[in-house]
Amino acid sequence: MGKSIGSDFQQQTKYHRERMTGGGLDWATRPETFKSYPDADTVQLDLLKEIPETLLWTALATRRSERDYADEPMTKAALSQLLWAAQGVTAQSEGYLFRTAPSAGALYPVETYVVVNNVADVPPGVYHYDVRNHRLECIKAGDFREAVASAALDQEMCAFAGAVFLWTAVFARSRWKYGERAYRYVYLDAGHIAQNVALAAVALGLGSCQIAALYDDECNALVGADGTEESTLYMTSVGRVKT
Repeated sequence: MGKSIGSDFQQQTKYHRERMTGGGLDWATRPETFKSYPDADTVQLDLLKEIPETLLWTALATRRSERDYADEPMTKAALSQLLWAAQGVTAQSEGYLFRTAPSAGALYPVETYVVVNNVADVPPGVYHYDVRNHRLECIKAGDFREAVASAALDQEMCAFAGAVFLWTAVFARSRWKYGERAYRYVYLDAGHIAQNVALAAVALGLGSCQIAALYDDECNALVGADGTEESTLYMTSVGRVKT
């Protein structure tokens, strides 16, 4: 039986002690660290003034995949806190903006997009999270409930969620340092981020569901990624849980 694509990927991206190469990095070719949409309408976000006092252990014990969402809108403050939990800046040192979630080599290849369905004071649309300024950049205005549900392998919960997060990787950011090994790291980075959101959702009294079953090309079209240099890795739906 021949090798599968997955097996070939695993073998081709292995590190071997005898084949490791040294040398410095070519800083002149380092890709841009951030994406921005300078012409986009923006929504400024504020962090919660009073952070809910939820023990990490409680959040871990009570986290479940929630797929049934109420019609009640999420608050803008809750969306803001979830975005900060995903990739919010926690420190600045030597030109790096360190985030809430770890990233291989502090290269941060993952970009956060949000399809807003039902969030108070935030118009429906597709947004990009501007990490540096903690704000949303609107890249497409309008109702994208059906489009995001279709892109998520026709999972209707995405149409009823208050918001749906989509995470893409800009592969060159990691590939610049790690070569083919970068394709392993971007998925790990996305997993760290999604777990932060899942636990933050519990702390905020919300439910979330992590989604890897997706139509790549449809997700990429939704956020304007080309599918080659930038492509969708992961999704998460979030909303008030129906009781």
